[in-house]
Amino acid sequence: MRTYNRILIIKPGAMGDLLHLTPLIRGLRKRFPTARIDMLVGNTASIDLFRHHSDITDILVYDQRGEHRSFNALRALWKQVRSRSYDLVINFQRSNLKTWFLTSAALPCKILVYHKTRTSTIHAVRDHLKTVASLGISPNGEELDLYLAPEDRHYADELFASHGMDMRPVVALNPGASNKIKCWSTLQFAALGDRLMDELGAKVVVIGGGGERELAQDICNRMRRKPLNLVEKTTMLQLGAVLSKCSLLVSGDTGPMHMATAVGTSVVALFGAINPHRTGPVGRGHRVICHAEIGCVPCNAKKCDNPYYLECMERISVNEVFVEVEQMLANKKPGSLSRKM
Repeated sequence: MRTYNRILIIKPGAMGDLLHLTPLIRGLRKRFPTARIDMLVGNTASIDLFRHHSDITDILVYDQRGEHRSFNALRALWKQVRSRSYDLVINFQRSNLKTWFLTSAALPCKILVYHKTRTSTIHAVRDHLKTVASLGISPNGEELDLYLAPEDRHYADELFASHGMDMRPVVALNPGASNKIKCWSTLQFAALGDRLMDELGAKVVVIGGGGERELAQDICNRMRRKPLNLVEKTTMLQLGAVLSKCSLLVSGDTGPMHMATAVGTSVVALFGAINPHRTGPVGRGHRVICHAEIGCVPCNAKKCDNPYYLECMERISVNEVFVEVEQMLANKKPGSLSRKM
């Protein structure tokens, strides 16, 4: 079977989409141990996901909504791709004509194209791996990878020490998502946070990305005892390091949920309309709460048309999430859970 020495993976997607590719990257490295493997991502923020990845040589940025709206900038990127002399390009953005333009810079080369499975429900990780099956690549585990730098781990160590979080369970709450239909309400998150602190003696950390400051502040304002609010206060890799030290994360279907699984932290995933069999947490030890008995679940719509607005998320009760968290903490570290009556 042919050997490839210069490989480019094109995926200008969001955090979760990119992390879903990490099992495929492991497979490529195992199959082609000496190859150069580069990533083409969609923005500078995504660089951090692969900045310290041991199997990635370089990261190119294709900012289709910013810099590369200009044809001159796009042409300059085309020339950069051309100069690398790739012999294999894997295009995960086949619906975008400009990524095909960039792919053409590598011709003549082998081109593999991702085709999303639509006849059945298959997790995104396995679906991506199907794209490279013809290369003789078999899954080398489906766990996600996120490589952290020592300075990021040091940041998290210092943060935990300064807030007295080293000797008790720490639960992270992630209220945001790319679409409102994936979000549990801030009222429910706040009620959960109060119960975690009052009844389990846990520390609560609120996390999130850009544009989620108001969500986090609303949770903090509603809680009787104030959590540690880290929204918009960390870099992406600092957040990964913080999550790696947390006992678990409660989150909807969004990037930080996948980040937590990639650093080995257990997740209680709150799924409403979206099918968790497609984008749910990868690996062992996670719990998914989803009310599939609702007639319109699963659903891929961008807005909710149910007369009972967001019934799929509203049906998830604070108590059922609390019970899952309590059980997971008790099973995770015997003796670390102190239930207050």
